[in-house]
Amino acid sequence: MQVSVETTQGLGRRVTITIAADSIENAVKSELVNVAKKVRIDGFRKGKVPMNVVAQRYGASVRQDVLGDLMSRNFVDAIIKEKINPAGAPNYVPGEYKLGEDFTYAVEFEVYPEVELQGLEAIEVEKPVVEVTDADVDTMLDTLRKQQANWKDKDGAVDAEDRVTVDFTGSVDGEEFEGGKASDFVLAMGQGRMIPGFEDGIKGHKAGEEFTIDVTFPEEYHAENLKGKAAKFVINLKKVEERELPELTEEFIKRFGVEDGSVAGLRAEVRKNMERELKGAVRNRVKSQAIEGLVKANDIDVPAALIDSEIDVLRRQAAQRFGGNEKQALELPRELFEEQAKRRVVVGLLAGRSDSYQRAES
Repeated sequence: MQVSVETTQGLGRRVTITIAADSIENAVKSELVNVAKKVRIDGFRKGKVPMNVVAQRYGASVRQDVLGDLMSRNFVDAIIKEKINPAGAPNYVPGEYKLGEDFTYAVEFEVYPEVELQGLEAIEVEKPVVEVTDADVDTMLDTLRKQQANWKDKDGAVDAEDRVTVDFTGSVDGEEFEGGKASDFVLAMGQGRMIPGFEDGIKGHKAGEEFTIDVTFPEEYHAENLKGKAAKFVINLKKVEERELPELTEEFIKRFGVEDGSVAGLRAEVRKNMERELKGAVRNRVKSQAIEGLVKANDIDVPAALIDSEIDVLRRQAAQRFGGNEKQALELPRELFEEQAKRRVVVGLLAGRSDSYQRAES
């Protein structure tokens, strides 16, 4: 195997590999022997088919498979020998193959950049000085009670923490659209399940009212025909419910692993958990500042293949948030995610410099 490596542009590399003719022929003969052991051909017993018959019938396809396998294996051997670290999938460029001659082909790809961290010692971060207060514990206790609450009918207007049952019909330019209609739809307010403006349009109304709200679909909405479109929804508000919070009884408190069932014990457990989470949040904030400083201080040439891969990840995540599928994810405009994708790749490359990066984290 002969190998040559050239830089095409920036991080681009082109590896040219030549496989000797005898290596190809030996591999083809070996594979034809394996085929001969398995095939059934009329007039011959299994495993007794003459090699010239096997070669005549299967030679072309076997040779093609062998060439593909040799190209892959020799490329791997070449990058190991040359100590090259490809970023992203390689692009094979086959040369012209002639029977009995050496075969030359090329593989084009990008490599990971050499990353030498700069400016680590000059990075300044702010570490927040915070503590868990009694008011914070009170708020968390209210949250725990809300999570365990029962729902009861409410006569008053809808507010931000209620639950509603509605019928709705949506339209754009006076025409109803697919997925824009539902009956007896149960919606817990404040969870952000619906498009912006939908919940706000329901607040302040009472059960039994019918009304129309105006909303606008987000530009990144999964349905192509609705992106950025103004829409109207006719709402029939059938039921409004509010939470009935449980009391802090001994039975309720024991659900959270507080064995003595006391309010003081629950508050202590809640405070301990909140302090642990607060410590983690402070650490993450400091880490985020350090990483931001490293990103600004290090101008890294980023492989396009890694950015493309990260854009696909972000597209799928965006589509999932709006209930879209794989096809719709790939249709989302690339430019919506390009900057974020590049930053995530840069952070990942910096993280690869684990020694210095971990110092930035700590």
